[in-house]
Amino acid sequence: MSSTATVAPGLTAGTWNIDPAHSEVTFSIRHLMTKVRGSFTEFSGAVQIAEELAESTATAEIKMASLDTRNADRDAHVRSSDVLDVENHPTMTFATKGVRAEGGEYLLDGDLTIRGVTRPVTLTVEFHGVGEDPWGGTRAGFSATTTINRKDWGIEFNVPLKGEGALLGDKVDIQLEVQAVRA
Repeated sequence: MSSTATVAPGLTAGTWNIDPAHSEVTFSIRHLMTKVRGSFTEFSGAVQIAEELAESTATAEIKMASLDTRNADRDAHVRSSDVLDVENHPTMTFATKGVRAEGGEYLLDGDLTIRGVTRPVTLTVEFHGVGEDPWGGTRAGFSATTTINRKDWGIEFNVPLKGEGALLGDKVDIQLEVQAVRA
């Protein structure tokens, strides 16, 4: 499928607003010998579906203070200037630069801004279809994933461990589960 492929079946052109009550923004990072998972509970965004896939866009804004790893002390530290510096950088944003289909997958290329640093990322997107909801709306479902290196966004905090280990891994896996409602 080329980057000028038409939109996925049932996904009509127009604005589709992310429904935060039925969507999730989650992440995981290695902490010691396991992974810690967390989420951001406050976010918004929209998908603008164009007649041609390559012309579609998506934007999202995530409130960094809404970070939740199920541990209040850890959350406070991650929000601090050591890690996310929420006081000076209250939001993380994403805006597409391009959409393409390759080998049966949709790829969303865009700019991710964390701590005032903007870098390119590619999200692998799975489209789950379109359907009517019980309230008279039309919804589309998507899952998206990407992996980033936190150091690329200036997040350097770590604690060395005995030997060559460190408290935190550099790799952060990001997962999105999105329900979007046709405006």
